[in-house]
Amino acid sequence: MSEQHTHERTAATEQIAVTEQTPMAAVAADDISLPLFHRTVRPEWIDYNGHMSEAFYVLVFGYATDAMMIETGLHAGYRESTGCSLYTAESHVRYLREVAEGAHLAVRTRLLGVDAKKARFCHELYVVDAPDGVPEPEAAPVATTELLALHVDQRAGRTVPFPDAVRERLASLVEPAPAWAGRSIAEVPAVR
Repeated sequence: MSEQHTHERTAATEQIAVTEQTPMAAVAADDISLPLFHRTVRPEWIDYNGHMSEAFYVLVFGYATDAMMIETGLHAGYRESTGCSLYTAESHVRYLREVAEGAHLAVRTRLLGVDAKKARFCHELYVVDAPDGVPEPEAAPVATTELLALHVDQRAGRTVPFPDAVRERLASLVEPAPAWAGRSIAEVPAVR
């Protein structure tokens, strides 16, 4: 089956730090949105090209998904009591700029749609000036990902509807998709 996210981290691994978000210019002041997720690029995340390796962009996005799940009621207690979780069914990552060791990262998460059993959302990764920094209004993301996740009953091994409260919380966060969302990888024409 598709990748399952593991969620809260212990002190032996990594703790997810959900922080307050200051709205960016593109977000209306009265917008109800998810907090930014923050990380700092570690030395072991740097590859042989001297910048953050592609796997660690996905790791940071995975942690941002974990934080989104906590914020929307799909936290460890929920998973333990229901046996249900989100499974990633599809994702599309765009690597837009190199990221250096020690860079402070902020991830903005947007819910793009939700129905009875699935959620579509995206993450935009920014380099910011401080560990808890907010992207400048004119900042462009250094990477993005768009995901489709399924609500799965792990005991039954199948998709099941979200509980009403969770689906309503997710639906309350839905916002218009950014212009880049919904794209696929272009075909590469054959060499003749």
